[in-house]
Amino acid sequence: MLKPFDPDRPDWEREGRDWPHRAASRFVEAAGLRWHVQEFGSPDAPTLLLLHGTGAATHSWRGLAPLLARDFFVIAPDLPGHGFTDPLADSDLSLPGMARAVAGLVAALGRPPVLAAGHSAGAAVLARMCLDGTLAPRLLAAFNGALAPLPGAANLLFPSMARLLFLNPFTPKIFAWTADRSAAKRLIEGTGSRLDPQGVELYRRLFARAGHVRGALGMMANWDLAGLHGALPGLATRTLLIVGGDDRAILPDTAFTVRDRLPDARVALIRGLGHLAHEEDPERVAAVLCEEARSVGILA
Repeated sequence: MLKPFDPDRPDWEREGRDWPHRAASRFVEAAGLRWHVQEFGSPDAPTLLLLHGTGAATHSWRGLAPLLARDFFVIAPDLPGHGFTDPLADSDLSLPGMARAVAGLVAALGRPPVLAAGHSAGAAVLARMCLDGTLAPRLLAAFNGALAPLPGAANLLFPSMARLLFLNPFTPKIFAWTADRSAAKRLIEGTGSRLDPQGVELYRRLFARAGHVRGALGMMANWDLAGLHGALPGLATRTLLIVGGDDRAILPDTAFTVRDRLPDARVALIRGLGHLAHEEDPERVAAVLCEEARSVGILA
C-alpha cells in the first residue's frame, strides 16, 4: 500500500516545477513506494544505474547523466525519503533496508545494470546490494564513496547525533525554516566543493522541505558503515573508486584504505575537486568512468 501524500515533502508541481531534465522523469511504484526516476539514452544501450548520496536527489546528475547517456541507458532514481520518492518506514531505515528497496525498484524496472555508480552513501547502497546478491554489475563505481566508518570518535558521535535529531519531530522543520541560499552554499562548500548558482538553489529547494531533511537524517542515523567495511573483502565486483582530491566530507586517503580491502579495485584521484566532484566537473568524471568501462569490456 502506497503512502499518503505528506505536505512536508517536496512536491513535484512546486519544487519540481523546473526540475533539471524534467522531461526524463517518471514515477514508478515498486517495493511499496512511489519512486521518482529519470531515464536517459537509448534503451538499446547497456544499462547504468546511478544512486545519489545523502541529502541529494536526481538533480545531482544534471550534468553527468546526459554525458553518460551517449554510451549507456542511464537510470537515476531519488532514493527513499529524498527528493520526490516516498520515505521508507522507520524500521527499514538501515543500509540493508535501503538496499532491499532499491533492489525492488531495479526488479520492477526490468533493467539489471551492467554498470552501477553511486555517490557517497549511494555507493554504500550499491556495495551492499552486490554483497547481498541482489545486484550483479560488471563494474561498480563509487564517487567519493561512503564505504568506511568515520575516523575516531566521529564514528560513534555522528550517527548518535543524527539519530537524536531524527527522533526530534521539530528538528527537520527548524532546519527547513533556516535553509536559505547562503546556508546551502556554506553546507556545500564545507564538503570542499563549489557549485554554480543553479546547483546551490536546487539543494536549497530540497533543504527547505522538512520531509526531505527527515529522509536525510534518517539515512545517516541508522546506518552501520563499520559492518559494511568489514564485509568488503567479500565484494568480488570490479570496483572503481573515483575520489575528489579536495573532499572534506570523506577524506581522500579513505579510498586507498578501502581499495586495499577489496579483491579487485583501483583508485582514480581527480585533483582540485571536492565531495561533489561529479557536479563540479562532470566531463572529467564521465571520462574516467567511461575509460574504466572500456577497460572491462562494457564499452567498445
